[in-house]
Amino acid sequence: MTVRRKATGIALIGIAPLALTALTASPAAAHGSMTDPVSRVSACYAEGPESPRSAACKAAVQAGGAQALYDWNGVRDGEAGGRSRTRIPDGKLCSANSAEYKGLDLARADWPSSPMRAGGHTFHYKATAPHRGSFELYLTKAGYHPKKPLKWSDLESKPFAKVVDPKLVNGEYVFDAKVPARSGRHLIYSIWQRSDSPEAFYTCSDVVFGKKAAGTGSAAAPAPSASAPTDAQIAAGAPKSSVGTGHHHHGGEAGHTGTVRSAAADAPAPADHAEANGAHPDGGSRPVGGQRLAETGGDSSTAPLAVSGAAVVALGAGVLFLTTRRRATRHRG
Repeated sequence: MTVRRKATGIALIGIAPLALTALTASPAAAHGSMTDPVSRVSACYAEGPESPRSAACKAAVQAGGAQALYDWNGVRDGEAGGRSRTRIPDGKLCSANSAEYKGLDLARADWPSSPMRAGGHTFHYKATAPHRGSFELYLTKAGYHPKKPLKWSDLESKPFAKVVDPKLVNGEYVFDAKVPARSGRHLIYSIWQRSDSPEAFYTCSDVVFGKKAAGTGSAAAPAPSASAPTDAQIAAGAPKSSVGTGHHHHGGEAGHTGTVRSAAADAPAPADHAEANGAHPDGGSRPVGGQRLAETGGDSSTAPLAVSGAAVVALGAGVLFLTTRRRATRHRG
């Protein structure tokens, strides 16, 4: 083998690890948030991360910074594994115990809110990176006080809706559920537990039943109206988002039609909430409505891979160089 051929082989060998690194280390995409009823972080992002309009969103930015709003679709716990109650302390439910999102935990009665009524409602959850998994929706109890830090005991012990792999429509998970009767200001808390990894996502959606905005039953000024971010707003803010630069778990497929079940039909006993969220305290899966969470999604072999632009150039250059050398050798022969 000539020196030139040896150099070519070394160059190609050197390219391979770089390409493999690009395949395995590409940043994960962002994930999502509730848009109907609008989550706190979605509402504040829609108002504008740098200069939100409402007093509550301004206070959230002052407490935690504008970056949390650019990262509106990343309120998560990467190691939840169905143990949300044991991993997220009282007072930090809306932030999922993340310092970045601490502004979302502010106890106030003036968060931008969505109108809500008892009975059937169609929920929408913007999925910027779909995953297989289950949704659980909890409603605050009668007598909920929005000016006190949100505690697990403020939520009903059982979810009023559970959904496994809901259908994906135009980039949103869409599913129907029956909302219990309430009066005044309340909060809907969602847990989206992936079935292909321990990762879970959380949202706090402020809602108002009827014409009163206070959860104590007293009359109050109308709550600021919450709006979900538009696709244009999401695209405009994407370059400033830091979600996806970390090491999130990925894998599985989405977009399959799931089944909505009433909480009364199959919800686990509230005494063991770790199991109620689809896993044993040690992280193992347990049946949810007769189906184990781990069985609803893919495994690591289905994880999407993305080759960076640099890797594509390197691979293309290597293949072209080798092809040219072989053609030249055959021609001389």
